[in-house]
Amino acid sequence: MSDNNIKPIRPEPVVPDSDPVPVTKKSDASSIQSTIIDGGYAVIEDQYPTGLKVLAGLKKRIFDRNTGRDFHGYRAQRKAYHFASNRLLLPVRNNEIALPKSPKIGWLKELYPDESDFYLSFPQVQGLNSSWQWYHKGITFPVLDQPVYPYYGTYFPTRFDHLILFDKWLTKYQGRKSTAMDIGTGCGVLAFQMAVHGFEQVYASDINPNAVISVLENVRSMGVSERVTVKMGDLFEPWHQKADLVVFNPPWLPAEEETTLLDKAIYFEAGLYERFFDQAQNHLAEGGKLVILYSNLAQTAGFHNDHPMDLELQNHERFRKIRVIKRKVKQGSKKTRRRRNRKQEYVELWELEKNHHNPVKSG
Repeated sequence: MSDNNIKPIRPEPVVPDSDPVPVTKKSDASSIQSTIIDGGYAVIEDQYPTGLKVLAGLKKRIFDRNTGRDFHGYRAQRKAYHFASNRLLLPVRNNEIALPKSPKIGWLKELYPDESDFYLSFPQVQGLNSSWQWYHKGITFPVLDQPVYPYYGTYFPTRFDHLILFDKWLTKYQGRKSTAMDIGTGCGVLAFQMAVHGFEQVYASDINPNAVISVLENVRSMGVSERVTVKMGDLFEPWHQKADLVVFNPPWLPAEEETTLLDKAIYFEAGLYERFFDQAQNHLAEGGKLVILYSNLAQTAGFHNDHPMDLELQNHERFRKIRVIKRKVKQGSKKTRRRRNRKQEYVELWELEKNHHNPVKSG
């Protein structure tokens, strides 16, 4: 399934630094929770549902009602749960979870051809299982006629307000449609939108090899291989071309700790926007447009009041603003803990162009 020239990232097998505590449905749940919270390891030995019950109890214990009422508190709880839950292990034998009542996960054969007997953490297995279901079921976006099938470890949006906003903008776009670029493409939905709207060549890039594999597979299945090209690299690194349209759907929340490649699609590290704008000015064709899809979530969640587009326009003369279009975000489920932080959220489409009064660097 994967491209032969790109090695996908996978959850690495867990090598416990001490013998894991065996867990069955008869084990004391509170004792097991304390063990993994304190940094020990535990391994499920009877059947898969036992692990689900352990994690349900762990989640209830960590996500209590007295803390985590704001976004920062919720993040701290998520961090604690992530640490403890990843100490709960499952045995893998011959590319299958070696327990009764376990899900069948094709990624175990696809991603681990060189492994036989090993451990994965329960959340790793849950992530693989969920990804496998999405990969086979596909995701239907309201802006595309065909579903997208995301490869493991590839970011895909589960809320579509910004995609709809971009699609409406594309419908009214009157500029040249020779070339377009989708920087940080993820599952490729924006690249596919631009192809649907008549761009002759779309260049997509992502630093995540799994995203590149994903887009390559979908490009072939959609029959747009001659129009959509995808390469692995950081921002504009793979490209020397200039584009009539450059689109960027960056992460909307600041990273507070070291992030994985998949996290980089959600949390941005210091300097990301500065690097993007610095490189973007050299990749816009004459009269080209730069479109950035953003959300005010970082501001409504209390992370900071700085808006990266405002900072760029205030501190530099590389671009000028043509327009900003906003769309109110639909409310999520009442059961979602983040819901209160999204009451005032809206997505934004920033349309910029090069400021011709500012000399552009060469190279």
